[in-house]
Order: sequence, then C-alpha cells, then structure tokens
Amino acid sequence: MRHIVANRMSRLKAESAFFVLQKAKMLEKQGFNIIHFEIGEPDFDTPEHIKEAAIKALKEGYTHYTPSPGIPELREAIADSIKEEFGVEYTPEEVIVTPSGKTAIFYAIVSVVEEGDEVIIPTPSFPAYESVVRFLNAKPVFVELKEEEDFRLKPERVESKITSKTKAIIINSPHNPCGSIITRSDVEGLADLALKHDLILITDDVYHKLIYDGFKHESVVSIPDVKDRTILINSLSKTYAMTGWRVGYIAANRELINHMIVLQNNVVSCVPSFIQKASIAALRGPQGFIKKMVEEYRRRRDTIVDGLNKIRGFKCRKPLGAFYAFVNVKRTGLKDTELVEYLLKEAKVATLHGSAFGYGGEGYLRFSYATSMESIKEGLERIKEAVEKLPERYFEKS
Repeated sequence: MRHIVANRMSRLKAESAFFVLQKAKMLEKQGFNIIHFEIGEPDFDTPEHIKEAAIKALKEGYTHYTPSPGIPELREAIADSIKEEFGVEYTPEEVIVTPSGKTAIFYAIVSVVEEGDEVIIPTPSFPAYESVVRFLNAKPVFVELKEEEDFRLKPERVESKITSKTKAIIINSPHNPCGSIITRSDVEGLADLALKHDLILITDDVYHKLIYDGFKHESVVSIPDVKDRTILINSLSKTYAMTGWRVGYIAANRELINHMIVLQNNVVSCVPSFIQKASIAALRGPQGFIKKMVEEYRRRRDTIVDGLNKIRGFKCRKPLGAFYAFVNVKRTGLKDTELVEYLLKEAKVATLHGSAFGYGGEGYLRFSYATSMESIKEGLERIKEAVEKLPERYFEKS
C-alpha cells in the first residue's frame, strides 16, 4: 500500500501540555494525587448568565446554521468591545467569529502567508504559531525573548531578523508562556517596522484582560496607521472561563475577513448558534466577574512566585499578565525536560518544560497558576521536598 499520509502533516506538532496531562491522568488512574500546573485553563466556572443564555437559546430552537462569519448581533458586540477596550473602530463586517482562538491563529496565518515566506515569531511562544507556519512550508524566524529584558519583544531585535522574504510578525501580549507584557514604546516600534518594511502584524491578545499591578494592555491594533495591516486575534476562553465553549474571533480589514469567511465556510460552516448567543451574553452582560477573577489570579501569582523563588535552583520573575510563571531552573543542573519528568515521578506535580515553547524556553519551566490556592501551596511544598533530594553534583555542574 502506498504511503497515504501527506508530507505536510509531519510539519504539524501537537502541544506538549496535553502529553504531560495525559501522563498525569494515567498516574491519577493508578491512585496518585497529582497537582496540575501544566494546563493553561481557568479553574473558574463559566458565569451563570452566560450558561443561561446558551440554555435559553437551545430551548428557543437556536440549533441551526448561522451565517459563516457569525450572527450580526455577535459581530456587532465584538466590534463594540474592541472600541471600548482598544479605542479602535471596526465595523461588524470587519469581524469573523471563529470556533476558538486557535482556529483564529490558523485562519490568520493561512490567509496571509505563502510557501517560502518568512514569519517572525518570538521564542519562547505558543507552539501553534510555528506549527502553522511550517505546515504552510513557510519559514519561522525566531526572535529570542530575554529574561533580563522582562521577556519583551524588542523592536530592535525584530528588525535584525527582517529580510526581503519577511511577510509578518506575530505578537502575543500578555505572553504565553512568560507572562510578560509589551510596552507602548514596543508597540510603536513594531508598528514602525511594519510600515517601514511593508509587513503584516498578527497580534494574539487572548489574555488582554488578565493584567496586574495597575499596568495597561498595549496593542498594535490601537495604532491607526497600521490598522489595515493588523490582524487582531482574541478569544472568550480565558477572559470568561469558556475554554470548553470554543469561541474566538478575528478583526481585520474587510478584504481579509471576506477571504477568511470563505475559508470558514469550507471548514466548519459556522460556530454553533447557541454558543454565539451565549457569547453575546458574555460581551454585553455583567463584567464584574473578570475583576474578581483577576484579583484572585494576582493573589495566586504572588504566592507561587514567592514560593518558587525559595526553592533551590529556581529563579522566577514576577509576571505582569496572563496566568503563567516562567521559572529559570538552569541552576538545578537538569534539563527542563528531565526536571518535568522528575517532578511528576517524585513529587506527583505536573509542570511543563519551557522547551515545549521553542529553543528560547530551554532551561525554564512553565507553571499555570490557574488553579486553587490550596493546590499551589501543596504543589510548592512537594516540589521543594523533591528538589532537596537531588544529588549535590547536579547543582555543582550548573
């Protein structure tokens, strides 16, 4: 029988977090109690008014197809929320509702990147960016985020990577896995590069509401001169604790959106109608839940960062956004992959190796603090005990 799998499929890579989760679940089936820091998923439940809106829609018969780009009321609600949050006006026709933020990433990259193009991607970064670029037989070009620069995407580093083949720059702030945020000067510098070199900006802002310590979310979408060359990706998953609902959106110039509508029409037709109704309730309904959630994340962040910095060989900067702590573990003398395996086996704590996010993450672990304070404290104790059992020679060679 001939080889039936297309070569392009080998260029797609799965997220390592789900492999670690699978291992952890297997241990749980064996009776072990596992503390989970590996998956970036809010432990909060979806607010009741959102769930009730979905139930109401189902009971009223919203179980049929909708227009591929989304129902008009939801596209309008998204456009209104963008104006309120970013100060930028989009018409509903410049918005497409997608079945998840990941789908939005796929649509955005597929719609603008050709075979042989180069796309600038931070490292470390969310694995899907690189995966989709390679799937298209394009070339990811990496810009390393430096710990001593607070893991910011610095325009001068980006410019050093630009060539005649560069098509787009991918931006993610607040950042997964580092929890960093970019500044206004960073945003302006990246916008200048896009204009100077005729580039597209793809900005993944899915954590934009999860920012701490009085800092403000900055996005290239707020700069009018680059609006037509910017693709804004967002999702309701993190902000409204709706990971299982699978709903996101893209805002971009109308020509691009029209092509994405055709793409979506061919792939999934539309986002489920009752989920779209619930999404309107999320965007138009009470927003106080978000403030309470962010405050709880801040408390957890402070606890986990303080605890991690008390563990031998660990060094962690305080993240300013998202819900991840990105910990330098090079002084333990173990590779990040080895330490993840060791902590799962010895401490029954599931973490994620930084190299899962590219070579820029080597020597780091990512901890999601989107879990209970009780689990955080217990996990820190277990990790501290496990690390203290490591032979002295490991620390000596680091």
